[in-house]
Amino acid sequence: MYSFIEGKIADLNPASAIIDCNGIGYQINISLNTYSKLSGKTVCRLFTHLVVREDALVLFGFADEQERYVFQQLISVSGVGPNTARLILSSLSPDEVADAIVKENVRALQAIKGIGGKSAQRIIVDLKDKMQKDLPTLDFLGTSHNTAKQEALSALVMLGFNKTLAEKAIDQVMKNEGMSLPVEHLVKSVLRVL
Repeated sequence: MYSFIEGKIADLNPASAIIDCNGIGYQINISLNTYSKLSGKTVCRLFTHLVVREDALVLFGFADEQERYVFQQLISVSGVGPNTARLILSSLSPDEVADAIVKENVRALQAIKGIGGKSAQRIIVDLKDKMQKDLPTLDFLGTSHNTAKQEALSALVMLGFNKTLAEKAIDQVMKNEGMSLPVEHLVKSVLRVL
């Protein structure tokens, strides 16, 4: 529902931030990783994920899209809720979480409070293939280029192309022609490849 929230940091602590966006204060739960990136700033953009509960709407915020992606993958695992995923991302960076999953490092995940052996195994089994496939693309593109890539991908999917094939074609074009292509040029180049 909300992709990101940008505004002045009205309050910041290791567990949450209040972002003043045009006079509305959004309370957003954050990880220690995001807290460290926001410290000392007065204005920020947080990529968000909205969790709908019976009794509340809870926003979780992330300093970059990669952290949000890892969070969303973690909460897709049975038994891992949003607060547990935030705890994991407070203990390890998104890169370290992905690395632990891909390399099947059960000990790294078990070292996090509240994650037992079975939970660590379940996280690895459920996410290993997905992390191996998706994270190199996110690392390679970097945060600033994900917007152009996502817009191009969305346009191609709306045109009827297969999402996976379109994504591979976009990666190929960006690798060959450069990372900072305008969306229009990117779509046109991909259409020549597909």
